[in-house]
Amino acid sequence: MPSPEHAPTDSGTPASHAAAPRQENNFPAIDDYAFLSDCETTCLIASNGSVEWMCVPRPDSPSIFGALLDRSAGHFRVGPYGHRVPAARRYLPGGMILETTWQTETGWLIVRDALVLGPWHSTEQRSRTHRRTPTDWDAGHMLLRTIKCVSGTVELELSCEPSFDYHRAVASWEYTGKVYEEATAVCTADPTAGPNLVLTTDLRLGLEGREARARTRMTEGDCAYVALTWTELPAPQNFDEAADTMWTTIECWRQWITLGDFPDHPWRRFLQRSALTLKGLTYAPTGALMAAGTTSLPEAPGGERNWDYRYSWVRDASFALWGLYTLGLDREADDFFAFLHDATTGPDDEPVPLQVLYGIGGETHLPESTLDHLSGYGHAQPVRIGNGAYDQEQHDIWGTMLDAVYLHVKSRQHVPETLWPMLKRQVDAAIANWRKPDRSLWEVRGEPQHFTSSKVMCWVALDRGAKLAELHGQMTISRQWHEIAREIRADILTHGVDEHGRFTQVYGGTTLDASLLLVVLTRFLPADDPRVRATVLAIADELTENGLVLRYRTESTDDGLSGTEGTFTICSFWLVSALVEIGEVNRARVLCERLLTHASPLKLYAEEIDPHTGRHLGNYPQAFTHLALINAVTHLIRAEGAEPAGSFRPAHNKTNSSTPWRSRPRDIGGMR
Repeated sequence: MPSPEHAPTDSGTPASHAAAPRQENNFPAIDDYAFLSDCETTCLIASNGSVEWMCVPRPDSPSIFGALLDRSAGHFRVGPYGHRVPAARRYLPGGMILETTWQTETGWLIVRDALVLGPWHSTEQRSRTHRRTPTDWDAGHMLLRTIKCVSGTVELELSCEPSFDYHRAVASWEYTGKVYEEATAVCTADPTAGPNLVLTTDLRLGLEGREARARTRMTEGDCAYVALTWTELPAPQNFDEAADTMWTTIECWRQWITLGDFPDHPWRRFLQRSALTLKGLTYAPTGALMAAGTTSLPEAPGGERNWDYRYSWVRDASFALWGLYTLGLDREADDFFAFLHDATTGPDDEPVPLQVLYGIGGETHLPESTLDHLSGYGHAQPVRIGNGAYDQEQHDIWGTMLDAVYLHVKSRQHVPETLWPMLKRQVDAAIANWRKPDRSLWEVRGEPQHFTSSKVMCWVALDRGAKLAELHGQMTISRQWHEIAREIRADILTHGVDEHGRFTQVYGGTTLDASLLLVVLTRFLPADDPRVRATVLAIADELTENGLVLRYRTESTDDGLSGTEGTFTICSFWLVSALVEIGEVNRARVLCERLLTHASPLKLYAEEIDPHTGRHLGNYPQAFTHLALINAVTHLIRAEGAEPAGSFRPAHNKTNSSTPWRSRPRDIGGMR
């Protein structure tokens, strides 16, 4: 009988999902990858058991395994020899532990992978990286892989071939244990450059140039483990210690997810996986939240729309907080607002303007460059690191941030004294800039224009700022800001609506833009306003490909780039929410059900979906997409469960937690 630690299961990903993974040349499909995180490091693991993207010590550090972007740029595989397609894959429920089940001609094997979490370990001296309040648990700086043969016999192979600095620095191995149980990889050119990677296992390692290898025959009941570490924290010394470490990691994730408020509904598993993904994209030492865990996964096969998303966009993080807040997971907001306070405060406590995005350590200068020696995913070039949007003018950021703050603090009926000066500066910035053109929330690289959605978000900044001022007892300021909000609204209704009563992408224009769905989701206008209904239905009918929503038509929008892109999944989920708002609940359900079928086998989403093939495009997993899923699914469940179709009205306040989930009037979508 197999032990409970590695008992086989049929509740994971069906073999049909993994039987013939789609590929871009010899690259796995983007949605073939599993995502792991310890909230300090992330990695992607292909279904063949190979870690193909990992950067240490931070997600925005240079890669040590980069096969995702070039097949020779480093990998770390554990699995049966000669077999590349597993019988099933799943996450263990409630956490971020990946379980892969393999069937060979002679037996069955189960591999579990995790980026380790454990009790807070900085007990002798303070952490050199953490700026936020310590929690009960902390990253273990270890990728742990446990293996058990549960039936018959299986030939196991291990292959670890790191390549430092985005495949620009060669790694060399040397034994550092007593016999064959430990080896360390260092940069050949400069062993002090780091990071040093220590591989510890109960298998016998062989060192073959750049590669550390192991192979053995496992029979029923045999167990093995391998741990890759990059700090001084100790690795397990035997399988029992490894199994205990894995169990502790499971418990840490389950303790966090249990804090959430999830419905008793078939879509619950999508909500939980999205919440775990958003949490996995946080960087615990500073409170930053990344847009995605990867760089340069293309928005069109072989195209040039390839960007580095391993940074914290104020917009994306603020939107993500709405999603977590909707599910009762609002503690992350405290850390993110502290991160923003750090980022907007100089060394002498002087105010610093808010910018579009930051490094996850709070870095403000993120110059963009290309890695021309890498082939790129599916040979899409260039491969970019850094992001040139950091110094763009995007006028929506003040509104998205202030809305997230308002959502977070209004239930407490108190604005923290330390937060108020930063909030006032953001409202003042919106006042100073709302009449100016910008590059919109889509960060177009064409000429700045008067984007309607940016004006709407400036209105949000004044509207939420006025409400926050009232909460803070600043009644005179509140009245002044409400008056300016009315002025912005009047300007938008004069210049941002066409002759058909539809909101337009830019002032005086005629084209649509999916960001205009925020008109109803921000409560800029009520859902029963005919201009809202006309805009939502126009986007649903005219800005879609096979029912999925485009950001805009690339042929009619000067975004400074060539080529096309897929449908933006966040926009499709926004449309679900907007359809619910205007009473089109049945249409919203059809679209939501379709979007959920497009999830990866592990219920993850990239940035875009090709509307013709269903393939995932862009960086992965994408925070924007998962937060929009949470809000859309929550909208729909509550609309169908609380009131008849067409009469659903989201409420604005929390109530007692004993209220049934479906009828509980919590904020949905965040922008209220």
